[in-house]
Amino acid sequence: MKLRVKGLGLLLLVLLALCSTIDVCDARRGKHWRPRNSPSSSMLRKKGKGKKGSSNRQHGGNRPSPKPPVSPPLSPGAGKGYPNPSPSPSPNAPVSPSPTNGSGQASPKLPTPPSCGKGNQPPSRPTPTPAQGAVFNVVDFGAKGDGMSDDTKAFEAAWAAACKQGASTVLVPSELEFLVGPISFSGPYCKPNILFQLEGTIVAPTSAKAWGSGLLQWIEFTKLNGITIQGNGMINGRGQQWWTYSDTDDNEDDDTQYDVEFERMPQVKPTALRFYGSFNVLVAGITIVNSSQCHLKFDSCQGVMVHDVTISSPENSLNTDGIHLQNSKDVSIHHTNMACGDDCVSIQTGCSNINIHNVNCGPGHGISIGGLGRDNTKACVSNVTVRDVNMFRTMTGVRIKTWQGGLGLVQDVRFSNIQVSEVQTPIIIDQFYCDKRTCSNQTSAVAVSGIQYENIRGTFTIKPVHFACSDNSPCSGITLTGVQLRPVQIPHYHLNDPFCWQAFGELYTPTIPPIACLHLGKPAGNNLQSYHDLC
Repeated sequence: MKLRVKGLGLLLLVLLALCSTIDVCDARRGKHWRPRNSPSSSMLRKKGKGKKGSSNRQHGGNRPSPKPPVSPPLSPGAGKGYPNPSPSPSPNAPVSPSPTNGSGQASPKLPTPPSCGKGNQPPSRPTPTPAQGAVFNVVDFGAKGDGMSDDTKAFEAAWAAACKQGASTVLVPSELEFLVGPISFSGPYCKPNILFQLEGTIVAPTSAKAWGSGLLQWIEFTKLNGITIQGNGMINGRGQQWWTYSDTDDNEDDDTQYDVEFERMPQVKPTALRFYGSFNVLVAGITIVNSSQCHLKFDSCQGVMVHDVTISSPENSLNTDGIHLQNSKDVSIHHTNMACGDDCVSIQTGCSNINIHNVNCGPGHGISIGGLGRDNTKACVSNVTVRDVNMFRTMTGVRIKTWQGGLGLVQDVRFSNIQVSEVQTPIIIDQFYCDKRTCSNQTSAVAVSGIQYENIRGTFTIKPVHFACSDNSPCSGITLTGVQLRPVQIPHYHLNDPFCWQAFGELYTPTIPPIACLHLGKPAGNNLQSYHDLC
């Protein structure tokens, strides 16, 4: 019996030892029994916790994250040109400007919440769209932004850094005013796709010394591919220095208070913002005011878009065109407000595929093609559409103007849905344009053909229509549909009837007032030359 009791006790001890190797918690949770010599699930969690991206793989790593409602904050070093550590966006992802705080500095990066471990981790936050490459804040390059210190060199340094980096941003922060002299942000060795984020104000110098003997432009971007200027900031040309300039031959001005500094200003006046020889240009959101001459110019550019831009200067500021196009193709201008002392939009030679719509113009001289052919030169413009435009108290509405003696052709132009209010002369073709006191008569002219006027409506104060075409090269293919223009009597203005000379085309609907002077059909001889022949 004693031996049996001892044997039974030993058996009980062996069974107790075996039971101690079983995970009671796992058994209670209904999990499969596992021997202790195999790593437990808790050990696997501890080892996996330190691996980067493990939580993404375990929580919907294959599902795309929802797009955040706002752009991400900049990384702490972004203002000094350090690359953003966030992953690069996909090629099709839109790039948004990085937000800044009230002082124009980059907002601090939000801390990442600590991991809660497997099974307790909250849903992953949306992956933000990173800023475009590196961000170069002009303040970090020495700009003062006090409106008095010369910040030109700081802007040049920030641009040079962005130029080398490519796909980067030059930031002009908000709530600061930067005095910048004549400057050129130039290629062609800059890497493409640079964003110039304008949130503050850039002002031009007012001393004659800054301009030397005269410059054609103040701020210039040349030979670039993929250049964008956008933001809520302003470019202020402070052109009053030139508007008040008095001609030395004018003896009528005896004002003893005349500012000597004004008298020293060069007679060559600079354009405020010019793009030359560039591709894929975007200007959006900014305001340009008080340029000494043209506010915004595109010369020899292709693929241009301008939208949500405001341009403003006084009505009596001479030669202050809003937007000037020359030798440029594939241009779109829309949702833009312009008030100036000259043409709201001026389209010069070498332009084609121009689309202007949803624009407000006034005061100013309207939207013009030309003057073309000056000094007996060849000028060619084709495929222009101007539609859905409001004009208020402008000198002209939609106009084509050419000098005598020129060569070339204006062809395939459509003016549609133009609303005019108290415009002196809403519709003009003038092949005898002259901005001098006298111009010599010449037989050759830039030809004008295929011009459509659709739904031009509103009020005029001098003359509804003026078609003055060349005897040697009559205007042809003029069509009018839905033209309704009614007079408004303005003191000191004399109302005139429609005028036509050597103008040929069709009246598709009755017009108000009747335009009986238009010759129906084609010019005699029908020897019209094509765009290919003339250009």
